[in-house]
Amino acid sequence: MDNIVLIGMPGAGKSTVGVVLAKRLGYQFADSDLMIQEREGRLLHEIIEQEGDSGFLAIENDVNRSLQLEQTVIATGGSAVYGREAMEHLRAIGTVIYLKISYEELKKRLGNLKGRGVVLKEGQDLKDLYEERIPLYEKYADIVIDQDGRTIEETSRLIMEKIS
Repeated sequence: MDNIVLIGMPGAGKSTVGVVLAKRLGYQFADSDLMIQEREGRLLHEIIEQEGDSGFLAIENDVNRSLQLEQTVIATGGSAVYGREAMEHLRAIGTVIYLKISYEELKKRLGNLKGRGVVLKEGQDLKDLYEERIPLYEKYADIVIDQDGRTIEETSRLIMEKIS
């Protein structure tokens, strides 16, 4: 497989695990959230404030579906799974790995959602978001890695075993 694509909730460790994994594999590392910010010249939460949720998701889908990378570990934003074209493209260019995390663990790890640039619909809380996204993560994942109680090292070692 050429690329490794990490999906999962914000705070699941996609970027952190991604960097460690890229080093172990001798791959490049790419964070799609950073690519969105670079392309737009704005921070994620600014894009969401200015364009609204649907505007942000359209930008995210566009950036992700246009990625042309090889031998790269790609950490996607938590909302990447809302972009059907993007997810089909990512599946075509790599192995999609869902970093699964329990709701309890998620609550512990996440601070200010708005400051993180998390797409929350009006009246939606973290639990609603979690329950809405789980089926999407499971739908697009080639491999599911349960993160709870694992260190970054353990998670990256487990991914290495699954992809080899």
